[in-house]
Amino acid sequence: MKIKTKDLLTLGELDKKEIVELVERGIKLKKDLKNGINRPFLKNKSLAMIFQKPSTRTRVSFETGIFQLGGYALNLSVSDLQLSRGETIQDTARTLSRYVDAIMARVYDHETIEILAQNSDVPVINGLSDTFHPCQTLADIMTIKEKKKKFSNLKIAWIGDGNNVCNSMIYGCSKLQMNISIATPKGHEPDSRVVKQSKKFSSIELTNNPITASKDADIIMTDTFVSIHHKNSKRLKKFFPRFQVNSSLMKNAKENAIFMHCLPAKREQEVTSDVIDGSQSVVWDQAENRLHVQKALLISLIPL
Repeated sequence: MKIKTKDLLTLGELDKKEIVELVERGIKLKKDLKNGINRPFLKNKSLAMIFQKPSTRTRVSFETGIFQLGGYALNLSVSDLQLSRGETIQDTARTLSRYVDAIMARVYDHETIEILAQNSDVPVINGLSDTFHPCQTLADIMTIKEKKKKFSNLKIAWIGDGNNVCNSMIYGCSKLQMNISIATPKGHEPDSRVVKQSKKFSSIELTNNPITASKDADIIMTDTFVSIHHKNSKRLKKFFPRFQVNSSLMKNAKENAIFMHCLPAKREQEVTSDVIDGSQSVVWDQAENRLHVQKALLISLIPL
């Protein structure tokens, strides 16, 4: 299965059918791997991975994923590239396009990934920017499918910061007609353009009350209150403790609700240890699924 877009930058590039097929292929690849079946779909293909930010899950899942598919990855920090000496993003993209079959980049400014894509002849994947994190949302959707067996009539409660992961999840909900209720402190709502575009296709509730958002939710999601790019030390006071996901908040959701977090977690800040380690938590399956759904994405984007 090939998808129509050359690049994956926001998740807005994919339609419902493409997302569902990527998730289903990810589930199959996961099952195959656990049964000892590993097909080299991308034999001799190469992936350049550019990192402006530190990474555990993104780097390891992409590097392991393309290796399992028969290809190989080049791990490149900005200091490894001529970007550190003033070469433009445009020229870097044009050069890498002559050497590799795809580029994945984890960056600060979302415009950086857009410029990479505009000037690259090969697929560009957003491994995270300050505005979007589409690969994480694909893994989240795969986890929801595994745990809930469906997408329709589900309610997601997002508690905390309306950040890059939240923006991508809004796109995911709009494509799959899942409902999402987002509770943030005032001034920390998700991107208004994303909300406006997505409201045409699914129910999106914005509130400043985590109790309201979590009421009868099927899934409760959160993320760190202070991300890599945040430098304001007073920021935490706006979120903690009111927006913390704890056992009391989980009781507000449905009895069979699951808890999701993209990780890394700041335990006892956005989530308590009893929740993240509890029976409703699926965070480790969620983290593992980055590997499988990204393999499906690589197969779908890289010309064979």
